[in-house]
Amino acid sequence: MATDLIRLTATEAVGLLKKGEVSPLELIDAAEKRIAAVEPAVNALPTLCLDRARDHAKRLMAGKGREAEGEAGWLAGLPVAIKDLADVAGVRTTYGSPIFKDHVPTKSHPLVERIERKGGVVIAKSNTPEFGAGGNTFNEVFGRTLNPWNTSLTCGGSTGGGAVALATGEAWLAQGSDHGGSLRGPATLCSVVGIRPSPGRVTRGTSNNLFSPMSVQGPMARNIPDLALFLDTMAGYCPLDPLTFDAPAVSFVDAVKAPQRKLRIGFTTNFGGALPVDRETREICAREVRRFEQAGCVVEEAFPELGPVDETFLALRSQVFLVDRELQLQTHRALLKPDIIWNTERALEQSPSVLAKADRERAALYRRFAAFFTRYDVLVTPGAATPAWDVTLRARDVIDGVKLTNYIAGSALTSAITLTTCPAVSVPCGFDGFGRPVGLQIVAPARQEALALHTAAVFERLSELSLLLPIDPRAGTVPPI
Repeated sequence: MATDLIRLTATEAVGLLKKGEVSPLELIDAAEKRIAAVEPAVNALPTLCLDRARDHAKRLMAGKGREAEGEAGWLAGLPVAIKDLADVAGVRTTYGSPIFKDHVPTKSHPLVERIERKGGVVIAKSNTPEFGAGGNTFNEVFGRTLNPWNTSLTCGGSTGGGAVALATGEAWLAQGSDHGGSLRGPATLCSVVGIRPSPGRVTRGTSNNLFSPMSVQGPMARNIPDLALFLDTMAGYCPLDPLTFDAPAVSFVDAVKAPQRKLRIGFTTNFGGALPVDRETREICAREVRRFEQAGCVVEEAFPELGPVDETFLALRSQVFLVDRELQLQTHRALLKPDIIWNTERALEQSPSVLAKADRERAALYRRFAAFFTRYDVLVTPGAATPAWDVTLRARDVIDGVKLTNYIAGSALTSAITLTTCPAVSVPCGFDGFGRPVGLQIVAPARQEALALHTAAVFERLSELSLLLPIDPRAGTVPPI
């Protein structure tokens, strides 16, 4: 029974919960058994809160806390995982940092409160790199999270624990966040799905960077209908976040179910050589994107000019780090990892003119994307520049023969899209010769999450790769570069 339950999609599980054919407690039990079975091999969910989850489940089963029943995104008691960057009241929340290794918040993050109000039951905290910084999920508190397709490889970051929990069937849905690709990268490397919503779609609540559009909160899942369901759970106005706005009149679930559109798709593997992308990744994505033609879509090689996105992103990202980490740099420097120190000190050294130029370049990039979307419905790129790499490496240092200069340079495919504020979905598209997942990134115009999800659903139905999940963790070796 437990094995059958963990193989349900989130949508199927919620359907059974609504009909009373399965209880939240049965799903918690199934998740607990699955976590016990696979967690030693992957280290995705280092902190469990199963007693708290059962208490919440019992309240729901007693008819309490169901005020949101009937609203879009109602989860009806479905167990979910929360990234260890978001506070959950009464549950150890470390942010992946030794500074907070014993931190137990008394109040939940506003997004967690929203998820619980919508009937989500928190069963665990998922692992993340320190303060979410980096494309490989490891920290000094809980260690490394391993890729279930090959446990010698990284799962990506920073929502790596959530991606692995989904791929292995430890959870049906996982909450995460995305700055330079933290929802999209792990989704690609673990063959699950994730969406970076437009800023304001989902509350960031307690962030000190409330007026920056760089970092957002969002969902991950095993398939696109489940991803749409969880985005419905999260979306909407929050008085604690000045960028938020009301949820759409048409739910994301309904948008995914809408009659299939004949889309005009612009596709690029590397923006005309502007970004380094692994050769086999380019070949797989270029082949698989043609699946859209089976659905009557037009696929053409076309893309907006990126301009100096590396410098622009790094300048703006560094400013975000300065807001978040300056005080900790002064008081706990010895407990911060080198990448965070470098990113924060870089902001202290850059001039106002550098920031001004970055904002001008970001505005120009947005205008070029807006013009592109007058000719094409969506832009499709690879979801990551390379498949998963050696988990013992802090970050990739070379991609397609290009030497990378810093720990985030390998995420330019996703960080470039961050600058545009456009929503982007990562969806699996295949595997390389070593069995490592490869994915596509589907980018839609600003605030058009429904279009991005609809497009991803079209591809997912054609590829059927979501049917492979969940998997048991697989041991392996690191492929040669």
